[in-house]
Formats: sequence, structure tokens, C-alpha cells
Amino acid sequence: MSSAGHDVVLFGEMMQMMVADRPGPLESIGTFHKRTAGAETNVAIGLARAGLRVGWASRLGTDSMARYLLGEMRREGVDCSRVVCDPSQRTGFLFKGRVTAGDPPVEYHRKGSAASHFAPEDIDVDWLTRARLLHVTGVFPAISASALATMRRAVELVRAAGGMISFDPNLRPTLWESPEVMRRELNALASRAHWVLPGLEEGRFLTGEQTPEGIAAFYRAQGATFVAVKLGPDGAYFDSAIASGYVPAFPVAEVVDTVGAGDGFAVGVISALLDGRTRAEAVRRGAWIGARAVQVLGDTEGLPTRAQLEEAGL
Repeated sequence: MSSAGHDVVLFGEMMQMMVADRPGPLESIGTFHKRTAGAETNVAIGLARAGLRVGWASRLGTDSMARYLLGEMRREGVDCSRVVCDPSQRTGFLFKGRVTAGDPPVEYHRKGSAASHFAPEDIDVDWLTRARLLHVTGVFPAISASALATMRRAVELVRAAGGMISFDPNLRPTLWESPEVMRRELNALASRAHWVLPGLEEGRFLTGEQTPEGIAAFYRAQGATFVAVKLGPDGAYFDSAIASGYVPAFPVAEVVDTVGAGDGFAVGVISALLDGRTRAEAVRRGAWIGARAVQVLGDTEGLPTRAQLEEAGL
């Protein structure tokens, strides 16, 4: 990779999120707070705050939502030069409810969105292959056949160029044709990744294994050099040729919103490994950021800056 390349690049759909100001059915809510949403862009924002050079590729419309999203990403220091704004297409959005316990209700309006039209020919190969790492999630490849083809192509281009790939399954069953197709396609992507970051239930579904050790062994056998299995309030388990073990979770005073915790974990692990930290230190940083993420309303408010990481000794 040339010195001009990014540390991390990502492809993915970014959406405007409207979060309810109080608990209750979405149809009864009169006031919403505007936020950003998108698994890949959550990670991009977190990595940029951690001091890494980050690039994001996607498609948006030219509506007010697109202008808001681009403005937020640029404010965070993310390179958006490979984002295409097409006046003939529309930006996706979603409504998210508030709950006092458990996962909040979410209503998506993303079918046929601008991002779903991203295709392999939209990839800037030089931009992609000069990066140190491509981060992939299971969300973007689920939104359309062309997005899936894009991620297959991107993964192979990075592998051929000698770059690194991290993968977070981020299961979205409603976006796939069937559970069987989801399992097949995501495992195919995971088999090309160096670092794999499943949750325990995701890993059980994808691998058929029931234990963190079994899930990690499944992906290690496919070629992953590092696997971290997220265990929620029980922390995480990691496995690599160098070290393996359990890392405890950080205490959480109050769970406000569980959405975004996995993205926060990915930010911690990826940033720490690219910083040259040990595997255990990387998982510890991931667990800390994941704990921060569940204590805030939006997907990105809990993502720390480099200064906050240093202050926490992480």
C-alpha cells in the first residue's frame, strides 16, 4: 500500500434515522430526533475518531437527507470522495422507537434506495487496493444483488493486492431471500476475511457450533487469523495463533439502546489491531466501546475520540 492510502475503507448504505423522543408505538410519537445510521458508516465514524484515515464509498440521492449525511461524515473526517450523489435516486431512511428494555422497534424505508444501486463497476480499484484494510459487514451485501456482487469483487481485489479484510456478520434476515442464502453468502465472505467478529447467536446460526470456542475454530479453519466472538454482558472470546481467551465485559449503569454495540466493538478491535496492540488489548478496547454504545440514544454518540481512548488507558 502506498503512503497515500487509507488505513480503512468501507462500502455501505448510510441512512437518516429518526429516533423517537419517548417510548411508545411509532405511530403515536410526535417528536423525533435526527441521527445517522448504517453499520458500515458507524464503524467509519468510530475509526476516524480513533485517529485512523478512513474512506467510505456509497451512493446517495441529492435530497436534504443526503446533504445531512454527507455533512456529518465530512465533519467526522471521513473521506467521502467515492460517494456518488445521483439526483434520480433517493436516500434511505428509518424510524427507531424508544424502549425501557430490550431492542427498540425499527421501521426501514430503504428498498430501492440509491445505495442499493451500487455496482462492481462503481469500485475505484486504486482507491480500494491502496488501503491497509477493507471492513465488510453483512448488511450492505444484503440490500441488493448488485451490492452483494460489489462486496464479492471488493474482497477479491483486496486479497489479490495483499491487503487485509475484517468481517462482521451483522445479520439482517429480513433483507435476504432466505436464511439459507444468508448463511451461504456471509460464510463465503467470512472465508476470505483475516479478522472475523461474530456475535454468539450469529456464530451459532452461521456455523452450527454452539460454543465460542467452536465458532472461532470454524472460522480459523477457513483461514481467519483472528476471531472475536461477542458475548454481550459476558464480554468476548478471542482466538488466534498467538493467543486466545476470554475478556470480561465492562459494567454498564443503564442500557439505553443496544443498537450499535457490535459496531462499537468492531471499532475497538480494528483500531487497536491497526495500532499494533495485542489481541487481548484489542478485544478489551472493543468491549469498552461496546459498553459505551449501549448507554446512549444514537448509534455513534458513544464512539470515543483518540484522546478519550488514551485517557481510559486503552
